[in-house]
Amino acid sequence: MDVKYDLSSYVRVLKMASTPSWNEFSQIAKVAGAGIFLVGLLGFVIFAVMTFIPGGG
Repeated sequence: MDVKYDLSSYVRVLKMASTPSWNEFSQIAKVAGAGIFLVGLLGFVIFAVMTFIPGGG
């Protein structure tokens, strides 16, 4: 592939990209935070279950 073609497609994508509005950003941050919280909670539950099972650690 031609390097010039690759660069022009990257530049086109960057020109189309825009900074998100505050509402958009806060919604994405809430969803990402909820996902991180749920993964942490799942890990804690697994840890707690493995701790209370006899011979689990």
